[in-house]
Amino acid sequence: MKPSAFVYRRPACVEEALGLLQQHGDDARVIAGGQSLVPAMNLRMATPGMLVDLAGIDALSALDVAGDGSLIAGAMVTHNRFLRDDRVSSGWPAIGYAIRHVAHEQIRNRGTVGGSLCHADPAAEWAAVCLLLDAEMQVMSRDGERTVAADSFIKGVYDTTLAPGELLSRIRFPAPLRGWCWGFHEIARRHGDFALAGALVGLGVDENSVVTAARLVVFAVEDRARRLDAVLSDIVGRGVAEIDGELAGLSAAAAIDPRSDLHASAELRSHLVHVCVMRALAAAMERLPGVRNE
Repeated sequence: MKPSAFVYRRPACVEEALGLLQQHGDDARVIAGGQSLVPAMNLRMATPGMLVDLAGIDALSALDVAGDGSLIAGAMVTHNRFLRDDRVSSGWPAIGYAIRHVAHEQIRNRGTVGGSLCHADPAAEWAAVCLLLDAEMQVMSRDGERTVAADSFIKGVYDTTLAPGELLSRIRFPAPLRGWCWGFHEIARRHGDFALAGALVGLGVDENSVVTAARLVVFAVEDRARRLDAVLSDIVGRGVAEIDGELAGLSAAAAIDPRSDLHASAELRSHLVHVCVMRALAAAMERLPGVRNE
């Protein structure tokens, strides 16, 4: 199929892009890689009158470590840029563990972090990563800038906090957490498909192998990714050897309200969350110092 007629603009700077978005309001859509929007347009599921292509704005493609140690990623940084950057793999390894599961190589070469977040598919990995790492989104408009926490940016299925005329410009990941290990696991029908369920785990561990803090995010099971740290509260203060992955998985499954769709029933998703949490925990524990490092 072919998309409905639209006007295409490729602004050279953020100010020009914001002007177009303000001028055309709801009729304008941002294209930031196009790996989700273009198929939707071809199926007439999206019919914007104007496309504002951000590919010509170099400032949105920067990937830098700031003076405070945080990672600042422009909205147009592609998935594979993160995977190929040594600073990311050493300081924020959870990003790589998750993002290497995004679709296929060709899509990771074109798709962007901002495009994924703004598309707000519940099964997408980026929203879950941002929740796990306490990321912040910088949102711009002609009226100024605002910062949105990761847990407030996505409101539901294909729904974000962005208002007409606003643009996601960059994402800030706080400085690396030392003494933490990370685990990820997702289950999809085929390699490269969207996940039916997924989990990301972070464990803060001291020199005595005692868990000092724990984070858990599940995704692809509700209308958005969700942080479930309380599920892992029982393992905080315990030695790593005492972690009961089976119990954690069951607790996570009991804490969610899974959705049913043509891909999986709520009952199946509940079971898959159980499995994903167990395996993500196991993956994190394998990366503890002295156990196995990747």
